Amino acid sequence: MSYELLSTCSAIASKLATKYDEFAVMIYEVNNVMSKIINNQIALNLSRNLYVIDLYLVRRKRIFTIELSTSDLSQVIKLSDDISNYVGLIKESELYSPLPEVKPVKPLSDILDRNVENYLNDPRQICELLINSAINEGVDRVAGTLSLSIITKALVGSNGFEGLERGSEVTAYLRVFKDDSSGQWAYGGRSADLRSLEEVGRKAAHYALLGRKSASITPGRYDVILSPLVVGNLFELVAMMASAFYVLSGFSIFMDVKQGDKVASELVTLIDSPRDIELPGSTAFDDEGVETYDKEVISNGTLKTLLHNSKTASKLGAISTGNAGWIVPRAWNIVIGTGDSGEDEMIKEVKNGLLISNNWYTRFQNYVEGTFSTVSRDAALLIRNGEVVGNVGRVRIADSLRRLLNNVRLISREYYSIKWWEVTVPTKAPYMLVSDINITRPFE
Repeated sequence: MSYELLSTCSAIASKLATKYDEFAVMIYEVNNVMSKIINNQIALNLSRNLYVIDLYLVRRKRIFTIELSTSDLSQVIKLSDDISNYVGLIKESELYSPLPEVKPVKPLSDILDRNVENYLNDPRQICELLINSAINEGVDRVAGTLSLSIITKALVGSNGFEGLERGSEVTAYLRVFKDDSSGQWAYGGRSADLRSLEEVGRKAAHYALLGRKSASITPGRYDVILSPLVVGNLFELVAMMASAFYVLSGFSIFMDVKQGDKVASELVTLIDSPRDIELPGSTAFDDEGVETYDKEVISNGTLKTLLHNSKTASKLGAISTGNAGWIVPRAWNIVIGTGDSGEDEMIKEVKNGLLISNNWYTRFQNYVEGTFSTVSRDAALLIRNGEVVGNVGRVRIADSLRRLLNNVRLISREYYSIKWWEVTVPTKAPYMLVSDINITRPFE
């Protein structure tokens, strides 16, 4: 483990101590290789080594945060010096609370897959696995991205906390094409799990092949099966709204509910799981040096807790949940409780509905009500009397998170580890069958 990184944090901290009342220095050392796949070929292997530096600075209850990527650490000191000239122009923070008292933190083990270090030097084997897993299913073209990283995190705070972690991350997604139809799948985890990576190609091909036949649909309310890609995207937004910062800011469906209130179907459980070492968001300590722990945000449809840092906890009379974010508490990993259905069993339950395999462009019209829209991408499959009859093309879900959460009817027994650009918080997501969801065309 790179103790040199911790020493660098301490050196920066010693200079900040002369100018600020409180501070924290966090540095990520990122060793990454990204491979691009275009038209069934490995088109690009891009390696990079960089430092991502975050600073938390407080003077007279005025808070500044800085983030930059650099290879020249002297820039950090200069930037913090420059900012100190503007202290008098900033108001005291309404959410100010001192950095918490340091307590023991139990470290996480096994968050570094040594195989990832080997694949960083030569990612071709995994790229070829991704390509072949789709081509062997009978698709024409494959495109996508593989990213392999070793990330070291060091944190030093003026409260006396020092922490160091080193872990691996593997993310991959493929978009595959058969005639005019496309399908996509993704994976995100700590390990180079070849079985899961191979499944990315198979699942993407599965939807591309199912979507070759076209079908039509009229706008209206339908029973909709959401794939893990879609579930991951939408439940990341639910977890975001469980951040106490968004509740305080007026951007949450949980503003008018209390802990213990029903907010979803009793089938729904959503867990923030920072100690799930299979997911790449796992960490033993948050940005304030508070030990993390797994917690149910929603348990069998009931709101159990909001996500707090020391600031929101102080404001709302709670305690930190180990989810800092110096300003905004957030989920580390999301685990969604599974059910007892299979994907095929769900399809058989649908008389007139859809299976939406992928989505993007999720936007809110009203955060408090949770009214949102999101557009399908790749296969959106029409189901009639328990059978897939064709691909309806691009449609829009235009409904509310409140309705969606309360209308969950079935959840699959299997989950998938997902992370890609529409699911930025690593998530273990199942399939979900949701009743009575409003479907329109994208431009209506």
